[in-house]
Amino acid sequence: MREYLLTLCVTAAVTYLLTGPVRKFAIAAGAMPAIRARDVHREPTPRLGGIAMFGGLCAGLLVAAHLFNVGKVFELSNEPRALLSGAGLIWLLGVLDDKWGVDALLKLGGQMIAAGVMVMQGLTILWIPVPGVGSVSLTPVQGTLLTVALVLITINAVNFVDGLDGLAAGMVCIAALAFFMYSYRVWYGYGVEAAAPATLFAVILMGMCLGFLPHNMHPARIFMGDSGSMLIGLVLAAGAISITGQVDPDALQVFAGSESAAVKATVPVYIPLLLPLSIIAVPVADLVLAVVRRTWNGQSPFAADRGHLHHRLLEIGHSHSRAVLIMYFWSALIAFGAVAYSVNSGSALLVLVVILALSAVGLFMLLLPRFTPRVPHWAYSLVPPRYRRPAGAPAMDSGEAAEGAGEGGAAGVRSTGESGSPRSAPRSANGAHALGSRAAKSGREQRSHVG
Repeated sequence: MREYLLTLCVTAAVTYLLTGPVRKFAIAAGAMPAIRARDVHREPTPRLGGIAMFGGLCAGLLVAAHLFNVGKVFELSNEPRALLSGAGLIWLLGVLDDKWGVDALLKLGGQMIAAGVMVMQGLTILWIPVPGVGSVSLTPVQGTLLTVALVLITINAVNFVDGLDGLAAGMVCIAALAFFMYSYRVWYGYGVEAAAPATLFAVILMGMCLGFLPHNMHPARIFMGDSGSMLIGLVLAAGAISITGQVDPDALQVFAGSESAAVKATVPVYIPLLLPLSIIAVPVADLVLAVVRRTWNGQSPFAADRGHLHHRLLEIGHSHSRAVLIMYFWSALIAFGAVAYSVNSGSALLVLVVILALSAVGLFMLLLPRFTPRVPHWAYSLVPPRYRRPAGAPAMDSGEAAEGAGEGGAAGVRSTGESGSPRSAPRSANGAHALGSRAAKSGREQRSHVG
């Protein structure tokens, strides 16, 4: 566990330290596109954050290769090298898309090539365990098609959900933590060495997300872009493929009694088609709904719109930060619920009751978009300023309490002068609005001239 913690800290530190210089490079390179109609941020923000995340990935693999226990993964398996090859291709494709833009079909072809490179180096699904039947071996063609499909689903699911500050990185970090808990248990609990690569991939993925999140939380100073979202999607898919298609359920017979019992005990996270849905169920659901919605409206499935789940949370009145936290909650509930069931499938009823209770809490949160809790004066130093209110101050109106228009509204921050014409707040590239005394003074002078 200490070696995993070291790998996690190194990956997070390298990602965090590289993000600042990468941000300056992105601004100098002009990778800061204008705001589009579907965007929710209020000012042009640099992209290319995936460069720092790829640096963290390389640093994590390099450190892990020189550790005593974790380093054995590189000696016994070619999967880390397969991951690095596929990640390099998908990262390069994402960088080109962030800077110049890449056609959707060309991007899909690049994703398939990256998945094919991993398959050629051995990172593929060899068999799938079926409850009540046992291990079903796949032909090379079947294994390749299933692997490529899983990679494409995961990459695009993460890419689709990357629409709010800190949303994609946080949700993938939660999924990686749940995945690490399961794969670490399979490796050390059952003694299955084939689960070691997936455990390493999950740790590195957590480090990449944790190192990037401080720069990406609202208001974001830099976006990960497609170079980052497709990269972390690929790493998550690689871990799922590794532990699904490489770990033989026969190795669990000693602990479960039989092969069919072993398969049944681990079915929530072993079946390849169910694994990405249980780990990143929210992004996958968003992906499916987006494709159905766009196809129904006669649009391309890859056409961008403002119909994603996080957009709808903003529309019903949730603030930017609250919408992100709600998405975090649902991702954690589904991911950790699946892991809890896989740990002890005999307590399925208890796990179901807990999930239903937490789901009721989540639904209650969704129905209170305009509720802003207040804290006593003695706790003001422990909470953000938006939760503070002086004694005797009038209650906030619904618009202020929602914080949606000022914090996450698609129209941005607008102020209206006496003449009635909207005036946009000045935009900069530093991730925050700068409305100082000089701006306020010039605004007052302008209004006096109008009067």
